[in-house]
Amino acid sequence: MIHFSNVSITQPGASTPVIADATFSIADGDLCLVMGRTGTGKSTLLGAINGLVPHSSGATLAGEVTVANRSTRTHRPRDLADVVGWVGQNPLAGFVTDVVEDEVAYGMEQLGLSPSVMRKRVEETLDLMGIADLRRRSLVELSGGQQQRVAIAAVLAAQPRVLVLDEPTSALDPTAAQDVLAAITTLVHDVGLTVVLAEHRLERVMHEADSALWLPGDGRVVAGPAAEVLAMADTTPPLVELAAAMGWPEVPLSVRAARRRIRDHGPHLSLAPAPEVREALTWRGNGQPVIARLRDLRVSYGDIAAVAGIDLDLHAGTTVAVMGRNGSGKSSLLWALQGAVASSGQVTVDGQDPRRVGDNVARQLVSLVPQNAADLLYLADVDAECAQADEESGVTAGTASAILSQLGADLPGDRNPRDLSEGQRLALVLAIQLAASPRILCLDEPTRGLDYAMKHELTRIIASLVAEGVCVVVSTHDVEFAAQTAERTIVLAEGEVVADGTTRQVCISSPSFAPQVTKVFHPSDVMTVAEIVAARVSQ
Repeated sequence: MIHFSNVSITQPGASTPVIADATFSIADGDLCLVMGRTGTGKSTLLGAINGLVPHSSGATLAGEVTVANRSTRTHRPRDLADVVGWVGQNPLAGFVTDVVEDEVAYGMEQLGLSPSVMRKRVEETLDLMGIADLRRRSLVELSGGQQQRVAIAAVLAAQPRVLVLDEPTSALDPTAAQDVLAAITTLVHDVGLTVVLAEHRLERVMHEADSALWLPGDGRVVAGPAAEVLAMADTTPPLVELAAAMGWPEVPLSVRAARRRIRDHGPHLSLAPAPEVREALTWRGNGQPVIARLRDLRVSYGDIAAVAGIDLDLHAGTTVAVMGRNGSGKSSLLWALQGAVASSGQVTVDGQDPRRVGDNVARQLVSLVPQNAADLLYLADVDAECAQADEESGVTAGTASAILSQLGADLPGDRNPRDLSEGQRLALVLAIQLAASPRILCLDEPTRGLDYAMKHELTRIIASLVAEGVCVVVSTHDVEFAAQTAERTIVLAEGEVVADGTTRQVCISSPSFAPQVTKVFHPSDVMTVAEIVAARVSQ
């Protein structure tokens, strides 16, 4: 279905190709997983499949890419629209209408299909994606998972044979991500589509992959069966880490496969039993002083209560994960804690209300890194951003640059922030926000777009901040990151706290938020591969 023959792609102004002399094929009806660290060229490779490269990206393409026997060199993206459907990372940014069924019909209108054909396909596609009940809903009112399914439906209505998805679950909670991936696998198994999917959170989709492409970052594209490629790749989801730690000859692609491997071949470790599931869990702070108190905190947007009367104490020198489905109030809670949104109730940080102090004092109380870190970057280069942070925070010149170095980010001072990778931009914004030495640092979905190595580095950075007495509050859908990083986890639903306790208690007791290692060794009380390795050593 898809063939790359001696393909090299060079970005504008680059001296070396991001993809060099790549030759591989993706079979008809395969679900192919594209993996690699940030900046290795995954999105570039996906763009070559539907002709965005070279026709719209400015990149130079050598070699030949064919899709359903059509060359992308002679067929522009619009000429491939009936064969290849594309869904990007942010579906809302790609919508061109206001209502679900209008969006589903829009692509067919551009292809010039008759109204009778369009009506039939709209109905079929809404049923296929399980969104018929949303047909007259406004797109902006939908949850992240619903928006993603509408985006997929909008391209499916044209009945392409290939579906290309760039990080389809990056902004979704575990349940919504499962819904979207279930819809995708239905398309593969029941409709026969070929799906090419790039994803950083491999644990969410690897069990459904037939084949995989790994981009090591040196221009190569390593292709093969999913299990074989995962064993070679430097992207290490929990099951890959577990297989390496156990010395297994093959990587299990699913929790079920890993459990069966342990059942049949061991190792049979003596692990502590899991605690009983409890309706309410209480965090006691491990004796750390309370740095912030929230009492009856409420945030409303019109008739919608985003935060509905929350009472919380936050402790110095701790890491708190805030989890919950999309729309549960996580971001609103963080913004209210910082004082950036209108709220009612009591908020005190070090005895002061961030909503009622000047900007300079507020920065010293609570700093927040938004979901898109680039939103806080607006100057021409790294040095200018750091100098501005020093001035706004009232600290000695060079403070932000020094913090950036301490974070392990060696960024050229003359580099434009737009030219940085996701991880580099996150490090720069962290340095800017930390220049004021805030008592509380809030991170809103900080792992979006980060590969596994970057997430491990972020865990190290957070641990160093906590050791200095900072309270770090992380809103995240990434249960694996929470298990590695946070000691306390709060779960929100409809703006209310439904669980609050140690991360071990909350995550192990929840099938939705349990890490993969917990599921593999259930009912034992373990969350990470490091704990399994320690148990092997001790026995």
